[in-house]
Amino acid sequence: MSGPHLPLAERLSGVDVCVCVGPGGVGKTTVSAAVGLGLAARGAKAIVLSIDPARRLGAALGLRELSGEPHRVGDAELAASGVELEGELWVTMLDSKRTFDALVGRLAAGEEDRERVLSNRIYRELSSAVAGSQEFTAVAKLYELHRAGEWDAIVLDTPPSRNALDFLDAPERLTRFLDGRALKVLLAPGGVARGVLGRGAGVMLALLARVSGVDVVGELSAFFGSLSGMTDGFRERALGVQELLRAPHTRFLIVTSAQPEPAREAAFLHEQLERERMRFAGLVVNMVESWGLHGQTPERLAGVLADDLGEALAARVAANLAELDVLARRDRATAKMLADQLGEPDPLLVRHLDGDPQDLAGIATVSEILFA
Repeated sequence: MSGPHLPLAERLSGVDVCVCVGPGGVGKTTVSAAVGLGLAARGAKAIVLSIDPARRLGAALGLRELSGEPHRVGDAELAASGVELEGELWVTMLDSKRTFDALVGRLAAGEEDRERVLSNRIYRELSSAVAGSQEFTAVAKLYELHRAGEWDAIVLDTPPSRNALDFLDAPERLTRFLDGRALKVLLAPGGVARGVLGRGAGVMLALLARVSGVDVVGELSAFFGSLSGMTDGFRERALGVQELLRAPHTRFLIVTSAQPEPAREAAFLHEQLERERMRFAGLVVNMVESWGLHGQTPERLAGVLADDLGEALAARVAANLAELDVLARRDRATAKMLADQLGEPDPLLVRHLDGDPQDLAGIATVSEILFA
């Protein structure tokens, strides 16, 4: 891990989209917030788009409620934490269903078409399923925020890396679906009723409609009929997202820990980024153990501490530090191995803090480490 130190601020200079990707459970949401805070501290109007289902980010930033609408972190919260910003820090939580509904609303030809789609029974079921896939709605929200042009920098927290390929491929998969033969058949006049469901199924559904009052074929026909006027808009949006993820001003940070399994996932994710031609900004290894002997032997350290702590307590402290030293050396060895594998000479190591950052001051500590 030798080589000239390249500060994160320099790595992200001129970048207006920073996507934080990595395994679950490595503090990715905290790092995303710390990156946004660091950019805001240096004069940017930055917004962090979080997908953390536990909604811890809002509480840590002093926000009573974190919703799908952007919220600015207020001066009172900043002052209480001793944090000063030259710019502004905004944060928003991904609301998948609301994001998808808003996208349909923008692509609809008019208010009547919009209401017809949103109230359709088939749409409500399908949209809930699609919205449950955070990969698609996350990039849709990212695209929406970028097109708004209100922020100098957007930091996106993403699903765990086991879903990374889905996240990166979400726009392309939507494009393939829209261009596929199956959808063209469904969008054709009478396509749903004419053989798509099959004659036997059609008879059964007709009987169901008489018994239950639910016209499934009619609902399907209405849904796909409404969708036919939106396919060009969906396709344009999907292509726009693909271009944004590969744009010169977009960078990807891989966030991981020094544990073996997350490190392996991080290496796999780096391969995906290279294959997808995404621009890599750097490797963040979070929660690295920093306590240890630092070149001392346990016996020598115990002797140094004995005058202040007494021999018995000094020996116990030295023994504990010897155990932590094993973890510290393991973490640094794993970080070096991963950095060498990724061709990253200067990974950003964030030391293990006492517990997850629970407030703005804790996030500021992580930010200071990243931008030091």
